[in-house]
Amino acid sequence: MQDLSDPQPLGETSATTSWRVRLAVAVLVLLAVGVVLTTNRWLSERFTETTRNRAELRLALYSGNMLGELQRTSVVPLLLADDPAIRDALVKGNFAGTNLRLIEVQKEIGVASIQLLDKDGRVVGATNRNLLGSLLGAQGYFIDAQRTKETVFSATPLPGGGYDFSYSRAVQAEGRLLGVIVVSVDMMKHERAWAGLQDAVLVTNSEGSVILATEPSWRGKTLDKALVAAESPSAFGRALKGAADWAQNPPDAYVAGEAVLRTEARVPFRGWKMITFTAYDSVRERVNGVIALEIMGFAILAALTFYMLSRKAWSQSQSFRRESAELRLLNARLSREIAEREKVQKNLEVAELTLAQSSKLAALGEMSAAVSHELNQPLAAMKTYLAGARLLLQRKRPEEALSSFQRIDDLIERMGAITRQLKSYARKGGEAFEPVDLRACLSSALSMMEPQLKQRVVKITRTAPRQPVMVMADRLRLEQVIINLLRNALDATKDLRDPQIDLLLSAAEVATLSVRDNGHGIAELDNVFEPFYTTKKPGEGVGLGLAISSGIVTDLGGRLTARNSDRGGAVFEVQLPVLGKEAEAAE
Repeated sequence: MQDLSDPQPLGETSATTSWRVRLAVAVLVLLAVGVVLTTNRWLSERFTETTRNRAELRLALYSGNMLGELQRTSVVPLLLADDPAIRDALVKGNFAGTNLRLIEVQKEIGVASIQLLDKDGRVVGATNRNLLGSLLGAQGYFIDAQRTKETVFSATPLPGGGYDFSYSRAVQAEGRLLGVIVVSVDMMKHERAWAGLQDAVLVTNSEGSVILATEPSWRGKTLDKALVAAESPSAFGRALKGAADWAQNPPDAYVAGEAVLRTEARVPFRGWKMITFTAYDSVRERVNGVIALEIMGFAILAALTFYMLSRKAWSQSQSFRRESAELRLLNARLSREIAEREKVQKNLEVAELTLAQSSKLAALGEMSAAVSHELNQPLAAMKTYLAGARLLLQRKRPEEALSSFQRIDDLIERMGAITRQLKSYARKGGEAFEPVDLRACLSSALSMMEPQLKQRVVKITRTAPRQPVMVMADRLRLEQVIINLLRNALDATKDLRDPQIDLLLSAAEVATLSVRDNGHGIAELDNVFEPFYTTKKPGEGVGLGLAISSGIVTDLGGRLTARNSDRGGAVFEVQLPVLGKEAEAAE
């Protein structure tokens, strides 16, 4: 059977187990997050570097192919310019077999197109027969070829966008210009090859304008304008699809709002530059694959952990069920015993009230000897003063007799104070309880003590909350307690040069009024609330004030305590239950 005095009940054991489970789960989650973040960063850096190296290799391959095409095509104008058949046709003006000759050269070498222009710029031979007879004398490649004896490269913008790349060379005989041979370079096949790849590729000339690009809308624009151009469903759009903006390392560039890896290389031809933009798809796919495996591993580990914890929890649950059944049996027994004890308790409460009042009356019987002594002294003094007053009146000295009568009046007042204290001590509490603001009681007590306070220079500090501190009490008796405490504090500080009394009122679960002085303190704390215990000189008090105050506070449902302060002096605290919200509403 469960022992009720067990220092580790089931609730605490369950709380400890739950705390350990939470700690284990938190450690596992933190470990998983740390491993995943570290792996993501390390793999991202490694795979990004690998992707960059591969992009550089592809860039070198692209630029090499393009440069080889340009160099191979640059030889064709030189060969055709020295061809005797071409020269004879220009000299004689007979171009019947020129087209066939140019078509044969085109097939053998694989250039885009070949055109033969006479000295006036008219097309007299071409692989494309539709161009025959066209006047191209104003074209740059025709004019540049006449100015030099070398092969000239030209990039002519086309009306629909893009460029026409060609080599041109003058055909001369005996220092006389016969015509110009123009060979076009098929650069578009490189664009078509790049468009089928993942990378977005572009080529800029020495002026920074895009002359080749997988994105057609980029041609003819500067690089900056091309990068901020609107994204369209093109090869570049496909290249940037799924790019990882959140990669660990900052991206090299942003194109249309997407992060890309930028690789560039200089082409050893007329200041050209080739640039590729590679999306982070491959990097993220590889990194995410490894991270997915790690997460799966941690998920399996978490599942095993939860399985072990669930087995342990199930075992504990079975144990708790057995103990719960035993506790229910014990609870039934205790319920019967509690019912019996409650019945006995009700009988005892009535007996205790009667016994308490009887104890007070018995204490009054014990006080009779001391009270008779206290009353005998003023009675004897009164008899002496009366005898003296009679003699003074017989001797015609009424002023001195009046002084004796005044002393007799003071003694009567003292005897009345003693009897009032005894009556208050013997009175049974609880007759006139009502909601009372403890702040108002404190102010009223200070007002009643004002004559005594004006007779001396005493520093009094009062601290109280702004809100009412409501208690259920007899206001007159509660003020009597506060006055008794203030009077004791004044008596304890009367021999000091700088007397001080601190009044502190606070309200939390209970209302607490502290009265602290800077006197000499209390020598015997255990006897301070006993009737007729006093540290005052004979004639200054009978020792009933604190006993009466303690009885009043007890009747109000609180308690009165005394202690010595660390800074010297005594501290008396009155603690009373705060009036509930229901009582405030009723008020």
